[in-house]
Amino acid sequence: MRPIPILTALLTVAVLFMLVFQREMVRNFVGLGSDAEAAVEEDAPTEETTDASRISVIAMRSAAQEIDSAVVVRGETEATRSVTLMSEASGRVIAAPVAKGDAVAEGDVLCSLDPGTREVALKQAQAQLTEAEQNLNAAEKLSEGGFAAETRVLSARSAFEAAQSGVEQAEAALDDLDIRAPFSGLIEDDPAEIGALLQPGSPCATVVQLDPLRLVGYVAELDVNRVSMGAPVGARLATGDQVQGRITFIGRAADPVTRTFRVEAQVANPDLAIRDGQTAEILIQSAGRTAHLLPQSALTLNDAGDLGVRVVGDGDVARFMPVDLVRDSTDGVWVAGLPDETAVIVVGQDYVIDGVAIDPTYRESGT
Repeated sequence: MRPIPILTALLTVAVLFMLVFQREMVRNFVGLGSDAEAAVEEDAPTEETTDASRISVIAMRSAAQEIDSAVVVRGETEATRSVTLMSEASGRVIAAPVAKGDAVAEGDVLCSLDPGTREVALKQAQAQLTEAEQNLNAAEKLSEGGFAAETRVLSARSAFEAAQSGVEQAEAALDDLDIRAPFSGLIEDDPAEIGALLQPGSPCATVVQLDPLRLVGYVAELDVNRVSMGAPVGARLATGDQVQGRITFIGRAADPVTRTFRVEAQVANPDLAIRDGQTAEILIQSAGRTAHLLPQSALTLNDAGDLGVRVVGDGDVARFMPVDLVRDSTDGVWVAGLPDETAVIVVGQDYVIDGVAIDPTYRESGT
């Protein structure tokens, strides 16, 4: 039996035992077990682990800007006045001197009714008034001469006043036969046809006033305090026309469904080019404020459902900050509630939460 292979095997077993089970003793023996080297070996994997745990995001440095924060609402045009004139008397229409779309002035006759026996009633009332007047004069003269009692004079005066009332009632009944425009405007629908029988409360015609015109919108409760009486207003209609005016009314009671407040503005419409009921985008001037212009995609929600953005905080950690949406534009959205200088995460904000370490890469604003 050869001894060399056996010795070689024993030597190999001894070396493996020293390297596996007595590694620290061997390292100390050869001078590789210093505290500095051990610290380096321990720190190296920690740094690699820390760098690898940071989440890469793209951020944008933003500076607040002064903007004209107009309150933007959707609304419509509305006639300043619109009324449907009703008949106060019964009668057949004998004249309708206006047609749908005609312009009328205040006092113009829109419908005339057949007087029937009302003229006869007026003549009868006038005759009774003449008789009562003569009786009153005679009673007063007799009373002055002592030939009539005072009660006779009082009775004659009562009859005279009753006759006067009868004449006034008959004249008013005749006046009710002519239905007149209460203000200048346009006839919006077909007036009553000639020959139609109108009863008290039957419609004759509808008159609308379009100059000046009214702009009507509904402002959210968060913005209503930014609207003031007399504030300048600009509006762009669906047709592309633009008009200007001023606020004339701000509602005090909110709509129970939408929780918005009605606002009205008055604008000139001398050529009557703007119609009632047109859609309008209304901009109400309000005090300026500072805001940041950010991409709309940068907006996010926290767990409570608050609208905001995530920013690069101290130590390169993500922080959520709530914002107020001022208005949108073609370049992005204007938001308020952030510091004057801040770095907003614009890519990756939905993959981090507060306190998460991040590795931000910055890009220029507007890119």
